[in-house]
Amino acid sequence: MKNLPVISGKNLIMALRKYGFFVERQKGSHVRLKYKTIKKTIKLTVPLHDLLKKGTLNRILKDAGISVEELGSLMKR
Repeated sequence: MKNLPVISGKNLIMALRKYGFFVERQKGSHVRLKYKTIKKTIKLTVPLHDLLKKGTLNRILKDAGISVEELGSLMKR
């Protein structure tokens, strides 16, 4: 895997919100995010863990269509 950052679920949600995702709902420790375009809708589930596992983070980024570099720039904003 590409040099994925060590990040919490809360920080990932904040970065995804800057990208345009919005919180649709929360059930327990999992938050459902949504991103709508004209052509498609992307739905993601992010666990509110202190540290996300690299595989979990990699899958969320892949499903969102966001690269590791883009995530890094979103976290710096």
